[in-house]
Amino acid sequence: MQASGDQSGDGQRSLFILSPGDRDGLCQAAQRAGWRAIGARRAKDAPQRYLHSEAQVALVDLRGGASAGDLLSPLVPPMEAGGGALLVLIDEEEQKRLPALLAAGATHYLVGPVSDIGLQAALASAHRLVERLGGGAQHSRRAQRIRRGDALYWDLPCGSGELLLSESLARHLGVEGRRIAPATLLRRLPRAGRRSVLAALRTMRESGRLAALAHVLPDRPDQRMVHHLRISDGAIAADVEWLSDGQGQDATSRDVLTGLRSRQAALDWLDRRKGLATTILLLSISQFDRMNAAYGQVVGDALLGRIARRIERIVDDVAPGAMVARIAGTEFLVGLTGEVAGADRATFIARQLIGVIGRPFSAGDHLIRLTTRCGIAQARAEDDATLLLRRAGTALSDARQAGGEGIRILSAERHSRQVDADRLETDLRLALDRGEIGIVFQPQYPVDSDRISGVEALARWNHPHYGPLGAGILFATAERSDYMLPLSAHIQAEALRQAAAWPRALSNLRLSINLTAADIAQPGFLPGLLGLVDASGFPRGRLTVEITESGLIDDVAAAGALLTALRAEGLAVAIDDFGTGYSSLAYLKSLPLDYLKIDSGLAQDIAGTARDRIIVRGVIHMAKSLGLKVIAEGIETEEQLSLLAREGCDYYQGFLRSAGVASADLINLVLAG
Repeated sequence: MQASGDQSGDGQRSLFILSPGDRDGLCQAAQRAGWRAIGARRAKDAPQRYLHSEAQVALVDLRGGASAGDLLSPLVPPMEAGGGALLVLIDEEEQKRLPALLAAGATHYLVGPVSDIGLQAALASAHRLVERLGGGAQHSRRAQRIRRGDALYWDLPCGSGELLLSESLARHLGVEGRRIAPATLLRRLPRAGRRSVLAALRTMRESGRLAALAHVLPDRPDQRMVHHLRISDGAIAADVEWLSDGQGQDATSRDVLTGLRSRQAALDWLDRRKGLATTILLLSISQFDRMNAAYGQVVGDALLGRIARRIERIVDDVAPGAMVARIAGTEFLVGLTGEVAGADRATFIARQLIGVIGRPFSAGDHLIRLTTRCGIAQARAEDDATLLLRRAGTALSDARQAGGEGIRILSAERHSRQVDADRLETDLRLALDRGEIGIVFQPQYPVDSDRISGVEALARWNHPHYGPLGAGILFATAERSDYMLPLSAHIQAEALRQAAAWPRALSNLRLSINLTAADIAQPGFLPGLLGLVDASGFPRGRLTVEITESGLIDDVAAAGALLTALRAEGLAVAIDDFGTGYSSLAYLKSLPLDYLKIDSGLAQDIAGTARDRIIVRGVIHMAKSLGLKVIAEGIETEEQLSLLAREGCDYYQGFLRSAGVASADLINLVLAG
């Protein structure tokens, strides 16, 4: 038997019902109409519960003269923000209220007494509006699948002795596996509530009527778990929601699309924390505009809602009471205080959040994978909300540029690098002597295999004040300070030294090192490089030198002669960052190459518009026709990888599989298979 949550994900429409006097009756009628219903009696927390229900249609019961201001008005902002529909139910004698209710935000109405056919027709009309607002039925179905992707539910099939839990519910309850005995679930409840739960289940099975039961968990006394029970194909099924005691506070300061706190609420909270130990995490979702272009805004809005729910659950688990807000667009803020505000704990939470957002979202016919970057800032005594947020933004900018695990932190002692470019130039002169310039290796994979075939050596600057800085900042500083040659020579020598010490298990890995325009312009460059390679003991036959197209463009004839000489000495040659220059197509045929590396921006365009795909396809096919192997950089999603593989790309590297790792971690990756 298919699980109820899966049925919902495959097409059963979700309805949120707010009815002070007839919640269960309306839920039962909705179920007969083919809808999955989450019902509430009280207006308190209604906007939050509507968003958490993942419904796009809400029914508000205003019979008996119920106040539209209390019941209807709070639901209008989240409904409008998410492209939903709002159905009001009124008594026949109150039809004169309809113009005012429609003006207040209702999109549909139903006059009581409620009949099954009347409710079914009204809900179908509301759903058609949702589809039109969302760009069509396909986008609407994808959005609904995403909303239900992390659903909390369980089933108890008739005659079965086991509960079938959704993957998400099992994870939140901390139980092993999705099939458990009912007693296992009961043991997760307070002793005082177990008898009432059993009684509710027995009554439900005997009468068939809908019911709801609520309880707290022993380890989370400030939260309630509500089970909305129903009968589905002879089984008892339950849709589960979490309710926090603090949800109803400051309802007007909520972000209407996600239900998280708003930017202004976050700023107010930070201002109240001035002078106190506070750390903020600023999370940003990469390439979200491309996802919106591919799937439509309604799917994007659904994803933002699911991201918000995942962030809430992680924060509730590891930092209860923390501030969680949507700052703007695809940026989210987590504010930490007390023990969890320390640098180590904040970084741990950031890793948890990046990991949970990185789990695929199912849109039915597609899996959508998102990449997240995080900037962390610890408050200084003089920081107000704006300054602290700006410092977190600086750290986030570094995280975007520097790669790695996608996290950067500015401690209370660290200053913004935006105003310290001169200091970086001065510090770089001392960095080599201090041993601050390190090497990481980014694995490269065949598009059709999980086995690492090679690595690219990348530089990292472990700055004593700013923490880890990526190659972008490092080389920009070196270029400004005319320190490129010593820096490049150090990086090449250190990469070769470490690679030569790899164990036999890595004896098939290729190593790529980068050459700069300044390197190849030096007299005696070729014998100097070959001497460095041979002195290290690393085999020439496993070494690839990468040169950016901008480093070759000034004198194509001289560049061709140099590359020919490098290949004659047993080294392979790759042109790096292809797609960023202006004369690529004109001179590519003149250069003796082994590999072409597609720049990350161009590679990621494969999942963009049809025009983008044509350009990337043309580059790959041109390279293949010249006998070159193609390596794609910066691959972040399965969709990008699949499309590139289809077009003939040979290898890839990027955060989809691995960031740059230290030599010891690389050895462990290879040994793990």
